[in-house]
Amino acid sequence: MKIAFFSIHSYDKEYFNRYNTQHQLLFFEAALNEQTTNLAAGSNAVCVFVNDKLNAAVITQLAQLGIKLIALRCAGYNNVDLAAAKANNIKVVRVPAYSPHAVAEHAVALIMTLNRKTHKAYNRVREGDFSLRKLTGFDLYGKKVGVIGTGKIGEAFAKIMIGFGCNVLAYDIYPNENLKQLGIEYTSLENLLKSSDVVSLHCPLTEQTKHIINEHSLSNMKKGAMLINTSRGALIDTKAAIEHLKSGQLGYLGIDVYEQEEKLFFNNLTGEVIQDDVIMRLMSFPNVLITAHQGFFTDEALTQIAQTTLKNIHDFEMGWPLINDVPG
Repeated sequence: MKIAFFSIHSYDKEYFNRYNTQHQLLFFEAALNEQTTNLAAGSNAVCVFVNDKLNAAVITQLAQLGIKLIALRCAGYNNVDLAAAKANNIKVVRVPAYSPHAVAEHAVALIMTLNRKTHKAYNRVREGDFSLRKLTGFDLYGKKVGVIGTGKIGEAFAKIMIGFGCNVLAYDIYPNENLKQLGIEYTSLENLLKSSDVVSLHCPLTEQTKHIINEHSLSNMKKGAMLINTSRGALIDTKAAIEHLKSGQLGYLGIDVYEQEEKLFFNNLTGEVIQDDVIMRLMSFPNVLITAHQGFFTDEALTQIAQTTLKNIHDFEMGWPLINDVPG
């Protein structure tokens, strides 16, 4: 098959070329949107990532080009109009899990860095400043950690927190039996927010979870608590978070995803004037840590993404059952 890849970076090329044995791969740095669909002309499938736009107009254009498959090289599919794909007889497949430990461990890295301020200590020591002023942290041992969303990534994260000696609370409409057997307590969202010293988000973005962290929920959080998001940016109402950071109600914020990240993340904007005033305000806080959607970025995860995506495409080509099909 001939596959048009959008939003491509050097590491995508490296891993897909390494594991591809039979398909013709076309790589485009451009994101997929209404202006770039023509790049897929002559292809049988498109391969896309989290910030590519697959609304009804784009999908209709793809169908007119003869595209029969949309292969997501990620787990989330909130950027795809599934009803439009079904109406145009285009199958959608995804990578439902790729080293959940990668994202879970990155969430822990955000927690530890914010808490012990190792990023600030590193910069100080390089400049010859060996003082400990304003580097005070807290023992993670014994703290209450709330996990919102206990799928594969949330489960991996919760188990790590148990290893730290934390008391773990969980919230999910579908409780994880493995975690219940470990003694993790499932509770209401309100109680989790009110009780937790650290809250980590690991749920998908849906109509129900959009802005699950908002003015109301932030007000219900324990004063001075830490909030971590390595899932999807729109789980947090960013402007509300800024107000609660200003008041001190929110003690720390660590994010690897951002609601308006599509124009920023995965790009080198050195020397440019960043037009997003919201993220610039976030970056001004000393108790905020932002990474650019790198939670998935490990060798193991990139390998699994490439292998699973290529297998999804191969299964479609052969007419075999699509185990990673996203139903419309």
